[in-house]
Amino acid sequence: MKLSMSINYSGDFHADVKRVVELEKAGLDVVWVPEAYSFDAVSQMGYLAAKTSTIEIGAGILNVFSRTATCMAQTAAGLDFVSDGRFILGLGASGPQVIEGFHGVPYEKPMPRIRDYINVCRMVWKREKVIYDGPTTKIPLPPGEGTGLGKPLKLINHPVRENIPIFWASLMSQSVKNTAKYADGWLPIFFDPEKFQTVWGDDLKAGLAERDESLGPLQISAGGMVAIDEELTGDARSRVLDYSRPTTALYVGGMGARDQNFYNTICQKYGYVDEAIEIQDLYLSGKKEEAAAAVPAEMLEKTNLVGPEGYVKERLAAYKEAGVTHLSVNAVGADPVATIEQLRSLL
Repeated sequence: MKLSMSINYSGDFHADVKRVVELEKAGLDVVWVPEAYSFDAVSQMGYLAAKTSTIEIGAGILNVFSRTATCMAQTAAGLDFVSDGRFILGLGASGPQVIEGFHGVPYEKPMPRIRDYINVCRMVWKREKVIYDGPTTKIPLPPGEGTGLGKPLKLINHPVRENIPIFWASLMSQSVKNTAKYADGWLPIFFDPEKFQTVWGDDLKAGLAERDESLGPLQISAGGMVAIDEELTGDARSRVLDYSRPTTALYVGGMGARDQNFYNTICQKYGYVDEAIEIQDLYLSGKKEEAAAAVPAEMLEKTNLVGPEGYVKERLAAYKEAGVTHLSVNAVGADPVATIEQLRSLL
């Protein structure tokens, strides 16, 4: 199992880079770089490539509405080149508030669009002439559109790899099914290794049944906040888990309109129906602290790794049993390097 972490898209990037360099030496395998509607992730991933030597650098994630399919392929090939083959392309759809409100692009057919982008990326990396007719992406432009001068082209450069890993950040049924069918890896959120099958199991099974064997097994990147200490039991554990309450409330309560919050839907599918509704009501009413307090303690415990070493080791076994290949962690405490080293030893 690989160890990964995500940097903060609104934090101190240069401080994060220094920490990534230290964590690379401690055994961290992957760093994920988010984007949302902050600074672009591509420039930061290029910078990280220059400052590191072995760690894989993943986009976590680039949305498929703000860049064309071939631009996404060019970008991935360029980042794979400057990192000497250490790039992972994380793709996602974001949501209508960001795509339409920040990028000014209609939020249409997100699942077919990601599927089209995967297909086009793999054509570009193989240096095939890009001739593609999908439900959301048509290259070159069809007759009657544009100037009529478009011609099929292939990438000038020879990519370092023609099979750059593609991870799909999916949550809803058809997207999860297509992730299992087409992508190299999956980036879920709020992953409970004991309960995830009740939420996504049927969709994963359906997608895997149609998966091309050449893709290999589906990789899964999941995890949460990590703190390891023999005193982290009872109230002490709860106090550490409380650190994740505001972020969980933000996603479940405020990431999307009332009827289009995918994270709220996932929370309900886990069985926290009343709690999810209450969190959203409170958050959208401006009562963010009350919303955070309403997050179920069980959900926090099951989606994070906080406790004594023996307990965390049991949780690691549960993630491994669930098929997680990349344990994505946020090491809290005074010495995150020591936490990563300890995790590495437990794995």
